[in-house]
Amino acid sequence: MTFTQLEYIVAVDNTRHFARAAAQCFVTQPTLSMQIQKLEEELEIKIFDRSRQPVLTTDAGKEIVAQARKILAERHAIEDIIQLQKGVLQGQLTIGIIPTLAPYLLPLFIHTFSKKYPNIKLVVSELTTKDIIAALREGRIDAGLLVTPLQEPGIMEQPLFYEELVAYVAKNNKAYKKQYVLATDIDAGKLWLLEEGHCFRSQIVNLCELRKQTKEGAQFEYEAGSIETLRRLVDVNDGVTIIPELATLDMTVRQQSHLRNFKAPAPVREVSLVTNRNYVKRRLLQALQQSILDALPPKIKKNKSKGLVPLSLSR
Repeated sequence: MTFTQLEYIVAVDNTRHFARAAAQCFVTQPTLSMQIQKLEEELEIKIFDRSRQPVLTTDAGKEIVAQARKILAERHAIEDIIQLQKGVLQGQLTIGIIPTLAPYLLPLFIHTFSKKYPNIKLVVSELTTKDIIAALREGRIDAGLLVTPLQEPGIMEQPLFYEELVAYVAKNNKAYKKQYVLATDIDAGKLWLLEEGHCFRSQIVNLCELRKQTKEGAQFEYEAGSIETLRRLVDVNDGVTIIPELATLDMTVRQQSHLRNFKAPAPVREVSLVTNRNYVKRRLLQALQQSILDALPPKIKKNKSKGLVPLSLSR
């Protein structure tokens, strides 16, 4: 039994597919299949049911894979200890981040992180919440930066900060004349939303209680792919959109004049670093977490969870 064989069975269990598991492990499928077969022969037990597509892990195989995850995690823990003793952090960290967070959070810490930890290669991909969860379960990424709570089995959440939600209002909209707005002040028929698949959309739907009005469908007539598109749509049309606090940091004075805060307690979204329950690379992730916290604007650091808007991820 070898660490390599254990990595292969974990990869197959994650992907449910021998070819995808081989690609994930950077080996050919025959090589991966041969090593798994050798392990099964050594243990005198079938770990996978190859007659099914996608491949299924047998009952006995599930226990073996679970133990393999623990063994591999402990191996990485030893590597962490060695790195700590040497005083050097190194390796690759693969992160998934949602599109409504990436353009505003990444610029705050990427440069500082790379300068402070030159031996850590940070690989970042923009993914939807569902894709991040799937990638974590399949071991394709080490962690995710997204909005929580998710309440997903086997997924660990470490809240980083709370980001206030702010209304961006057109000049000819009635809400523009108000100092503070309520969710009830927003005309659902003039609310610009992100397209389906964004968790931020579900929060705005919950905040403005749009589910009660879906029969008319007016509030879903206009859908955009990014927060910047939503803002530009408001600039040239009547209407309102809701944007996260980080998206307001680099706004011009003119753009800031369109911002209206919600009446206290202001709605917020919880941004977390999420990992698989059996995650490794603890030292690297701790370094990333601290870099993010250090880079946050003082006001956002002070935000509290009161006013947290729930997510509604469709299953």
